[in-house]
Amino acid sequence: MARILIVDDDRNIADGLAQLVTLEGYEAIVAYDGQTGFDQFQSNDVDLLILDIMMPHVDGYELCKRIRTLDTLVPVIMLSAKSEEIDKVVGLEIGADDFVSKPFGSREIIARIRARLRKSTPSSKDQSFSLSDLMVDSTSYRACRTDQVIELTSRDVKVLRLFYEKQGQVLSRDDIYDCGWGRHLVFNSRVVDQYISQLRKRIEINSQQPQIIKTVHAIGYRYEAF
Repeated sequence: MARILIVDDDRNIADGLAQLVTLEGYEAIVAYDGQTGFDQFQSNDVDLLILDIMMPHVDGYELCKRIRTLDTLVPVIMLSAKSEEIDKVVGLEIGADDFVSKPFGSREIIARIRARLRKSTPSSKDQSFSLSDLMVDSTSYRACRTDQVIELTSRDVKVLRLFYEKQGQVLSRDDIYDCGWGRHLVFNSRVVDQYISQLRKRIEINSQQPQIIKTVHAIGYRYEAF
């Protein structure tokens, strides 16, 4: 299930968008100011952001800049009551992926969301792939094992596909960071180790004795089919 962070100081719009994306099968996280939105982004694995531009203190432009220092890949859609071309240019130049002018229709915003999520999903002729006994579906952001269904984020899918495509090879923490967070960010091995630990808790039968993502001491991680 894709997780969408909505940041808008107009509570009616923010709550309305949250309800709309929830009805479409996404998970919504809502923040009513830019600073709270940034805090939510740092504490959650987010697949897409919807940011209002005109907010007090930390506006949408500044929030987008901050987010891009942490993640260059996550899709960002910006909202504004303004329709001038310069606002769109500024938004796109600082790292936004799309721009929607208020007022907007529900069909339009959902279409924009779907389009951006499709582009952020790893491309492959085969949208499903297996890791040992785990089947991963990158279109629904889910993994299945017998009767168990595991919800995934877009980062999970990207990283798991990397292990699938490089099975038998040792992936360094740097490799995993480039895949999940982006090549232009400052590498942080601690972030990777914490992420793999949390991912194992969700996809491994026993996270203490992992069979899918195995640690290769002092080098990184490896997936090898049974």
